[in-house]
Amino acid sequence: MKVKILAVVMALACITFMACDDTTDTIGTSLTDNLDLLKVTTDTFTVTSTSFVADSVLARNTTGYLGKIRDPETGAYITGDFMAQFNTLENYEFPTKDSIVSLLDGEVIADSCEIRLFFDNFYGDSLAAMNLTVYEMNEPMKEGVKYYSNFDPIANNLIRTDGLKVNRTYTLTDLTVNSDDRWDEDIYTSNIKIPLSEPYTDKDGNTYNNYGTYIMRKFYEDPTHFKNSYNFIHEVCPGFYFKINEGIGSMAYIFVSQINVYFKYRSDSTFLGTSKFSATEEVLQTTNITNDKETIERLVNDNSCTYLKTPSGIFTEVTLPVDEIVANHENDTINTAKLIMSRINNNTHGDYTLDVPQTLMMIPKDSLYSFFENEDIIDYKKSFTATYSSTYNYYSFSNISGMITYMNEAKQKGLESNPNWVEDNPDWNKVVIIPVSITTNSSSQIVKVVHDMSLTSTRLIGGSENSYDPIKISVIYSKFSHE
Repeated sequence: MKVKILAVVMALACITFMACDDTTDTIGTSLTDNLDLLKVTTDTFTVTSTSFVADSVLARNTTGYLGKIRDPETGAYITGDFMAQFNTLENYEFPTKDSIVSLLDGEVIADSCEIRLFFDNFYGDSLAAMNLTVYEMNEPMKEGVKYYSNFDPIANNLIRTDGLKVNRTYTLTDLTVNSDDRWDEDIYTSNIKIPLSEPYTDKDGNTYNNYGTYIMRKFYEDPTHFKNSYNFIHEVCPGFYFKINEGIGSMAYIFVSQINVYFKYRSDSTFLGTSKFSATEEVLQTTNITNDKETIERLVNDNSCTYLKTPSGIFTEVTLPVDEIVANHENDTINTAKLIMSRINNNTHGDYTLDVPQTLMMIPKDSLYSFFENEDIIDYKKSFTATYSSTYNYYSFSNISGMITYMNEAKQKGLESNPNWVEDNPDWNKVVIIPVSITTNSSSQIVKVVHDMSLTSTRLIGGSENSYDPIKISVIYSKFSHE
């Protein structure tokens, strides 16, 4: 008996090993020689796919996207504007009031104030002239609210109509900085500088020589305003919205937004002080993406392929042939179900071709929103990932057997109580392919999955007018035979 059990275990182990190989046409016979207990079979099925518009996605990223570009392959325009709130350290304190040297008519002032938008990556031409406006928020965006990428603070009346409003023209390469310094990462981080040194009037009608003076006096008026980020956002600075007005050619990936307040204070001698308030993960940051709707619609209607475009552009929908896969295999175990999504090379080439999405996620279509809103993690039962292989130019979902089993069980259970279940649930066997960004911990465990909000684009083989070989899903079954 122990010998028979060992033989079965070894055979199943071989199935797992061989499932990683693209060639499965001989696996049934190679594993079952002299093993009457186990029968292994394989089959392939055709898969259909289509593109659909991702009107908006949950904007939960900590990166802000700022700029406007044109995809050189599709002609689609993409604009990124973003809102940032600012964090303060717990129980933050300025130097004692009587130590401040920067004074005007005996009152404390800031010598100057600015916002710096630090970016660690960008798309496009770093010398493209861009113009933005910084708007002061009238109130903070609400905690616990799910903000999507089509949320516009201006249209939703969250901008203070008589508040701070600064217009700024910039290039991503700051030509005012010495070129040697710009290339030295130890002393310079690429950023967009926005001065806030003009007179500022707060909601109560009090006027200050600049925004930094307003912040400092709010502290000396009541230090509890700086006790924590919540107080700071609700009592001092609800945040700013950064909106592109003109220009095309660059998109900056903002990883830190920071308010700097400069002043002088005395401690034995006179020092230049700087107080910094940054947009971090502890506070809210959202990006508002505007796509060229006519171009997006044209691409979706191109049935010779399917598209993946980020941010918030186009996803690919796949219909899995669940009924065909389980037919005549009701007593079998589906060991593996491998799906390969092949990429079509770009028609255009150049320095500004958009990147290829690197990581894709597959989830049931009815989970398109709930997965991200619930902050779910990949479970390899109802959600799977695939990474881009530049060697083979495809994405391989190596084993989605759990998805097939889940969908089949959901259907059978639904039909038990509702004979019209399939008609009532037309998306029951549909999944969505979505570009995502994944965060892992030190043990390589996935701890966060969010929409990929960077600029990417690719075409996949598929669509109702596909001229390539059809998409196939390869399935390996096994069952014990009893004689």
